[in-house]
Amino acid sequence: MPTAQTRRRFLTMASAAGAAGLSRAPRALAAEGALETTSVRLPKFLSVCVSPQYAAEELLRAEGFTDVRYVDTPASAVAEAIGHDRLDFGVNYAALFLPAIDGSQPITVLAGVHVGCFELFAKDGIRNVADLKGRTVGLQDWGSTAHVLVALMAAHVGLNPAKDIRWVTDPSVKPIEQFVEGKIDAFMGFPPQPQELRARQIGQVIVNSTVDRPWSQYFCCMAAGNRNYVQNYPVATKRALRAILKATDLCATEPTRVARQIVDGGFALRYDYALQALNEVAYDRWRDYDAADTIRFYALRMHETGFIKSSPQKIIADGTDWRFLNELKRELKA
Repeated sequence: MPTAQTRRRFLTMASAAGAAGLSRAPRALAAEGALETTSVRLPKFLSVCVSPQYAAEELLRAEGFTDVRYVDTPASAVAEAIGHDRLDFGVNYAALFLPAIDGSQPITVLAGVHVGCFELFAKDGIRNVADLKGRTVGLQDWGSTAHVLVALMAAHVGLNPAKDIRWVTDPSVKPIEQFVEGKIDAFMGFPPQPQELRARQIGQVIVNSTVDRPWSQYFCCMAAGNRNYVQNYPVATKRALRAILKATDLCATEPTRVARQIVDGGFALRYDYALQALNEVAYDRWRDYDAADTIRFYALRMHETGFIKSSPQKIIADGTDWRFLNELKRELKA
């Protein structure tokens, strides 16, 4: 957990950035009513792109939460942990929430957080996704973010992900290590992996979700909550989401300070890579992009490739709630 010194520094940062709005908080919070619970649980795993949920700790406390817990949870297990009431909220790659919703787990997607972060790296001679036909792509495990993303990208250009790509899975060896050693042809990287590979001048990027269509037109990571928490604690849900979205603004406006805070808190390992990633990921678009469009886009792609059975309309009806986001867009104007 962040030290007291780190927390004091972050409060100073929030005040300086004007994102916390602490001077206006008492009146706003009183108008919303009392918190139904003062406890909130979020995931903890090494990742820079989900920094808003880590940078939100003191903002959550400013919203009235006295028990803020970060629970060690692998990124691939965040949706399941929310659905099984081991987490209350989490920020994760949008498509990973959809199989859980499709499986009737009580998950509610609440808002988009940022655009871009993942990059598809390939060895020399591979120029685009279509060139992956017959090539090896490394995965940590089936159903992971990398597996879903590369499969969707392959299907988007007319490949059959199950037949045209040679998937290599080895839970004991990270795909980035296999790629560096030349044992696989491509792998999907997430911060700080792209920053590391560029620093070492290894491989080339054939898809950058921050700038390459259609991926750049939709949210990458979104915020979701446990449905029972959202329904039973609407005031707490709105305040928790407000803290996360204010922290998202801080990632855009104060990346150097957020980078230091997440490293000090044990959420990232290297300050230089964290800072580079924070500067590259588009944290300033959560007000502008349509969260429902993102769910619709990924649900359609995942339905077509067999990852889910439900239609986009059913996924949106069963697993989303934009009321809090719409209220916060009006409150937290840029």
